[in-house]
Amino acid sequence: MIDPAPLVLVVEDETQMLRFLRTALSAQDYRVVEAGTSKEALVAATTHNPELILLDLGLPDGDGIDLTRQIREWSHVPIIVISARGREGDKVAALDAGADDYLTKPFGVNELLARMRVALRHAATAGTDTSSTLIEVGSLRIDQVRREVVVEGREVHLTPIEYRLLVLLAKNAGKVLTHRQILKEVWGPSYVNETHYLRVFMTQLRRKVESDSARPRLLVTEPGVGYRMKDT
Repeated sequence: MIDPAPLVLVVEDETQMLRFLRTALSAQDYRVVEAGTSKEALVAATTHNPELILLDLGLPDGDGIDLTRQIREWSHVPIIVISARGREGDKVAALDAGADDYLTKPFGVNELLARMRVALRHAATAGTDTSSTLIEVGSLRIDQVRREVVVEGREVHLTPIEYRLLVLLAKNAGKVLTHRQILKEVWGPSYVNETHYLRVFMTQLRRKVESDSARPRLLVTEPGVGYRMKDT
């Protein structure tokens, strides 16, 4: 039996953009459910159980960030925000609310599809127990039992904080993590505003795991927002 194509909920009230997304996704055999308001989106999310949500922030009956928070109260479905709002503050707010990724309009179809594949792949593995398994992202290999890190065949020795930081990013490979999210997970809730800590340790970590720390290819910066480990 052939597995059905992933079901995508598109939450968008702009007719032209909705038509563009419907055409692009259908051409790749995705199944599409549409909603034009926050209320319709909540109903569709609960009744259709989509495997991914594409969400515009500017909805006629509410803000997409609030909708993201509502969905996150009961679901871990991947949410990719697609919005004309390109300000760093909007991106941070959406990601902190629980969105997995953020694309600013206009964007290319290939970039959208690539982000969707990463989000779906991450969701497929997020529920597995990784407490005694290996994490592998490209040439990076983390043995969580032995606390060993190997990059391109060479063992890398990390401090405890560097190790926690790398594991967090690796477990969320392909997903943007905001400064606040990382600081809370690695240092604790009282450190969410200490972004200089994060900058210092990311610099140190890149020196150890990147072939060229000045031009990182694995641990990339999302300017003004946070960091992402590239899921290659």
